[in-house]
Amino acid sequence: MKLLKIILSAIILTQIISCDSNTSSFGTPNNKQDSSKTEIQLRIAFLGDAEPKPLAEFPHMDSAVKLINLLHLSQNITFVIGVGDIAHKGTEIQYKAATPILQDLTIPFYPIMGNEEHGSSVERYLNYAQKWNSSITETNYILNFDSIAFVFASPDFSRDFTDSGALWIVEQIETLAPKPVALIVHAAQKGVYTEAPDKGVSNTVFIEQVITQPNLAMVISGDLHMDMHRVTHSKKIDHVHYVHIPGLERTKIPDETNHTAMIRIMNIYTNGDVVIDTYTVNDTIPQTEHRYTFSLYSKTITTN
Repeated sequence: MKLLKIILSAIILTQIISCDSNTSSFGTPNNKQDSSKTEIQLRIAFLGDAEPKPLAEFPHMDSAVKLINLLHLSQNITFVIGVGDIAHKGTEIQYKAATPILQDLTIPFYPIMGNEEHGSSVERYLNYAQKWNSSITETNYILNFDSIAFVFASPDFSRDFTDSGALWIVEQIETLAPKPVALIVHAAQKGVYTEAPDKGVSNTVFIEQVITQPNLAMVISGDLHMDMHRVTHSKKIDHVHYVHIPGLERTKIPDETNHTAMIRIMNIYTNGDVVIDTYTVNDTIPQTEHRYTFSLYSKTITTN
């Protein structure tokens, strides 16, 4: 009987793996997909807000890290981005509890600060950020690739920017032009997410000069802890795509009655297509209803 079960399991596994030559064993695209999308150039995973309370415990972030490491075995994830708010109020106890989990990532981790980190000091944040990735020496920095650049911009205070902080972003995007830019911020400007229209960046320079840059392709943010099932989490306003990264340990919007810990993974193809998938932290198959796709080089957009 035991031998029969082993044989049946092997047959089922073989059928699953061979059922679709364009799908990996984790139910996600291989690096070589159909010719319309060509090959994947970059694959980036995103970790949302953690900042658990009342206890300094990170069970969902731990599951997310384990999932990313597992997916990396078949998907070859390039790096991981954190959109801020790892440690609630920037406390030492939360930083210490989060650090061994983030150190378990098998691929590079690039974080920014959030409003919670500003509850303590920039110095404390950088001290721990360097434990997660020794190359992080500043709160703002750039990752530049052939077809796209990522501008990492931590808030100057709370979740907002000073004029000089916003002008730094403008300068980077202008210098990178005409290359498409993905801007990583803790919060998008107020009004982007109608579920919490009064929460976000209010700096005038950011709104009038950063967002209007013609080569700004997307703004990726967290902060709101939105329930992906009950909000509009990805959208295009004018020429910019806005992508929300959900909170890992807590959901706040539209309320706290339902929390599903999720990560998002962005696939950037050599022809400029962008496909963003969403995974619950205990499942290697993405949730198709939350897929968001667009092109870096056109105004077309598709949502499932």
